[in-house]
Amino acid sequence: MTEPTATPATGLPMEVAAEGLPTRVRIHEVGPRDGLQNEQTVVPTEIKAEFIRKLAAAGLPVIEATSFVHPKWVPQLADAEQLFPLLDGLDPRRLPVLVPNERGLTRALALGARRIAVFGSATESFARANLNRTVDEALAMFAPVVRRARDEKVHVRGYLSMCFGDPWEGAVPIAQVVRVCRALFDLGCDELSLGDTIGVATPGHVQHLLAALNEAGVPTSALGVHFHDTYGQALANTFAALQHGVTTIDASAGGLGGCPYAKSATGNLATEDLVWMLHGLGIETGVDLERLTATSAWLAGVLGRPSPSRTVRALSHKE
Repeated sequence: MTEPTATPATGLPMEVAAEGLPTRVRIHEVGPRDGLQNEQTVVPTEIKAEFIRKLAAAGLPVIEATSFVHPKWVPQLADAEQLFPLLDGLDPRRLPVLVPNERGLTRALALGARRIAVFGSATESFARANLNRTVDEALAMFAPVVRRARDEKVHVRGYLSMCFGDPWEGAVPIAQVVRVCRALFDLGCDELSLGDTIGVATPGHVQHLLAALNEAGVPTSALGVHFHDTYGQALANTFAALQHGVTTIDASAGGLGGCPYAKSATGNLATEDLVWMLHGLGIETGVDLERLTATSAWLAGVLGRPSPSRTVRALSHKE
């Protein structure tokens, strides 16, 4: 049985630039971590390693590899110690890993990780559900992690969930999001990723939050966006972020993902759908869309279901 391939139509998407957008975007690929963590069936470690290598070969510059959380919380990622050595030969600066606390950081550093992420919440409800702490208690837990990582010259990303809405609290005030973002930035995070965890953001909301963060002293260059496509708004929200000057966009190959602690969180923005739009706008990504689509079609076969990505479905075929 041959692997699925992807064949884009010649000359498509046609490049038609829009004024005022960045010329290049860095895609932060989250499929191997955020994409797979919600899968009920455990994916073999060797398949995960192959997935990451295929993504790297497709030109994804940053690929979030795994998480060093306690295995009982996210069983899918319990094999972090086994997976990371299988990625030997890939630059560890391209392979961020999630660490929840100092113990997780110690495990990650022992394996040679050079890029880490901490994971906070803009709302008290999700902080309790995800971290069993208040927002401020979580920030206090992250402080020594960020400090030690910076001492080790390790790049630190701060994820912030529920920036646009919360399944328990509803609408989240922009000032509340800004306060927690500013706190993460002050801890020493090199970049922040603004998470629309349940996919309720709309473009105007995105632009107002970004402007408020700038007013609070957080520069656009330190911001990335992470959209879920629950209401079909992920690409529209991405375009709004591009208009503001954001150049780091999170996406998940094949549209995989959700959140095990927020059941209303559906799939991430599909990397292929993002790349199709960016290339159509003439924005450079360094990503080979054909190879990326073939990778997601391959993984969909491994998982035994079709990819939710519209671009993967449009371009994939079996020979």
